[in-house]
Amino acid sequence: MSGKRIMRYSFGERVNHWISGLAYIYILLTGLAFWSPYMFWMVILFGGGPSARFWHPWVGLIFSASVFWMHHIWRTDMQTTKEDLAWKDAIGHYIRNEDEDLPAIGRFNWGQKQFFWVMFYGTLGLLLSGIAMWFVNDIPWSLRYIRYAAVVVHAVSALITIGAFIIHVYMGTAMVRGGFNSVIRGEVTADWAKTHHKLWYDKMTRGAAGSAAKK
Repeated sequence: MSGKRIMRYSFGERVNHWISGLAYIYILLTGLAFWSPYMFWMVILFGGGPSARFWHPWVGLIFSASVFWMHHIWRTDMQTTKEDLAWKDAIGHYIRNEDEDLPAIGRFNWGQKQFFWVMFYGTLGLLLSGIAMWFVNDIPWSLRYIRYAAVVVHAVSALITIGAFIIHVYMGTAMVRGGFNSVIRGEVTADWAKTHHKLWYDKMTRGAAGSAAKK
């Protein structure tokens, strides 16, 4: 706690968030360029075809590592609770920006948790299929079905994560005011926390009060 502001994301969480976001944008644009000749012009932005082809899998590994680190530190927070289910049942209020009518929730709401798991499993799909496509010449012809499956899994995983990513950016920048600022500065106002994540706000304020009492 600092005055009327509450720390929502640590410096490490914010750095990792931006690493994953920028890495995903890179593999998204280069991946679309490889997928369709109509979008191949985008490789010009990344040094040309050979350069994009070389860096695409390596940046994909960076993105995967950042997502797995998020899973390591957030997996407990991302478990669905009974409060999340109550929030999901009242999601109509969220869509209509009637936040005062939503049930109290913890650090992340039900929608944010769904996004997290979609991206986590989508990343697994991209990573495993991407490795198979990266070293496709090492797959024997007798196991050629792995090649075909990898192409399909990579495309499906990409489409799912692209859709989730677009929704995530929209929600964080346009729909929920204050959300984008929290991944830059790391802080949110007490009023924002109380409105959007009441249970988390109560937990943080109790912790701050307890620390102050010990002093």
